[in-house]
Amino acid sequence: MPPVVQLEDIHKIYDSGEVPVHAVRGVTLQLHRGEFMAVMGASGSGKSTLMNTLGCLDRPTRGRYLLDGVDVSGLDRNELADLRNAKLGFVFQGFNLLARTTARENVELPMLYGQRRHSSSQMHERAMRSLDIVGLSDRADHFPSQLSGGQQQRVAIARALVNEPQVLLADEPTGNLDSKTSVEVMGVFQKLNAQGITIVMVTHELDIARYCRRNLIMRDGRVVSDIPVPDRLVAEVEMTRLREAESAAKLTD
Repeated sequence: MPPVVQLEDIHKIYDSGEVPVHAVRGVTLQLHRGEFMAVMGASGSGKSTLMNTLGCLDRPTRGRYLLDGVDVSGLDRNELADLRNAKLGFVFQGFNLLARTTARENVELPMLYGQRRHSSSQMHERAMRSLDIVGLSDRADHFPSQLSGGQQQRVAIARALVNEPQVLLADEPTGNLDSKTSVEVMGVFQKLNAQGITIVMVTHELDIARYCRRNLIMRDGRVVSDIPVPDRLVAEVEMTRLREAESAAKLTD
């Protein structure tokens, strides 16, 4: 089966001021369906630029990018927007939920901007199905202010899934969460990946990257390491360990 993501000698140069900034330098990689890859690196390493390229939010200066077999370099702005909506799902560090809109209505938003037209009942059904996948169907009528941080991030994940994307892109999805909630969210990602969803996640946290299957490390715009995760953490096991530690702490108080 051909890769869902294929980058061939990708470069990105920003002309900002007198000295051009070479943010990405000759990155070539393939991502197959069902992979779960973390992209890591220090600030300025090029990981965010690479993510923007994968998300069709930024065009490479040179090189070739094929998304699900489509060469994105020749697409205009509207075609790129349609491709993003149909093929990609985005999850960010900030949940970006509309405050006066219920969880279900937030999840329905991407369907309003797609080429496919859905009836209200179809949108409702698809949104509820996405919320059920992340374990929040019972919170569908709650507003973001009535949800915890982890629940808000799960709503954001459900929103990213509602159009059944080929690739889920997550940019520091646990950055605003505490350790326990981060493990819960990584459990959701692992569950989705086990169902065959392809995930690319930018993170600076080594322990979070250990929940993925593949770690790609960047430095100065180049890929310096691309290896499978040898001792992968399993969120379900980690949650059990955390609960046992909490119970032991309560007994000693």
